[in-house]
Amino acid sequence: MKLLDDIYVYEWTDPLDNNCNSYYIGGSVQAIVDPGLKRNFPDLLGQMEEDGIGIDDVKYVINTHSHPDHYEASELFNDSDAEIGMNDKEMEYFDSVGAEMFGWFGLNAPNIKIDIILKEGSITLGDETFEILLTPGHSPGSISLYWPDKKALFSGDVIFDNNVGRTDFPGGSAELLKESIRTLSKLDVDYLLPGHMGIIGGNDNVKQNFQSVINNVFPYIY
Repeated sequence: MKLLDDIYVYEWTDPLDNNCNSYYIGGSVQAIVDPGLKRNFPDLLGQMEEDGIGIDDVKYVINTHSHPDHYEASELFNDSDAEIGMNDKEMEYFDSVGAEMFGWFGLNAPNIKIDIILKEGSITLGDETFEILLTPGHSPGSISLYWPDKKALFSGDVIFDNNVGRTDFPGGSAELLKESIRTLSKLDVDYLLPGHMGIIGGNDNVKQNFQSVINNVFPYIY
């Protein structure tokens, strides 16, 4: 579904199967943010094709973190021309205990070739400039991707609609998650595009969601 110029939203809504929301950034960027699980990738690709986007229209695969429901389908791009990106701290986490999570869900850990290290700071994709923010707590090397020109924040599993990412997986930290959310709350955001649940549009609505999470959810994260 086209949200606005060059941002396409593919929410995962099947309550019987866990998978993440995926996003496509068009124009000169041509990036997928979090391709999800392999078994669900044909569904994502079908939705993209309805919007006139083919798999050959993907130049970058941006992974917010390495949990199976976000990361596994990145392996499908190993032999393509697309460049696959992830944070170096998340790569270290995956190579230590992160890969073990795949076995919990009956999956084999993927062997994914990382082409771009998503370090904190500015990054140019196509003709556009984005900000990468290191936002640990859900996992040690989780990143959020902020597009200042569109005031769009791809938050992965850091913050959702009146909820947050869980911190009880290996490498999780309640205190780091709270710190990450406080950092993101300072950004000027018109579109909050999370890894699960619905998107939030409107600057005031996004601010209200951050404040609601800080006031009402933080006391239960420890």
